[in-house]
Amino acid sequence: MTSSPKRTKTMKPPMRSPLAASPQSIELPDGMRERILSKAFELWQGRGYRDGHDLEDWFDAEAIVREEIHEARE
Repeated sequence: MTSSPKRTKTMKPPMRSPLAASPQSIELPDGMRERILSKAFELWQGRGYRDGHDLEDWFDAEAIVREEIHEARE
């Protein structure tokens, strides 16, 4: 009886989540991170300090700040 060669599975490297990076690791224009942080805090306050929406608040704040910058350039 002849033994067949063993097949080994090649493993793919684990996928990195885009959320794994903190906002501090992304280079933003001067002062933009602070503006987003402040706006996200305002959104959290407006929500009645309810937890569990931090990422949503950050993305909403980012969109608001980008829109403000866009409007200021026009």
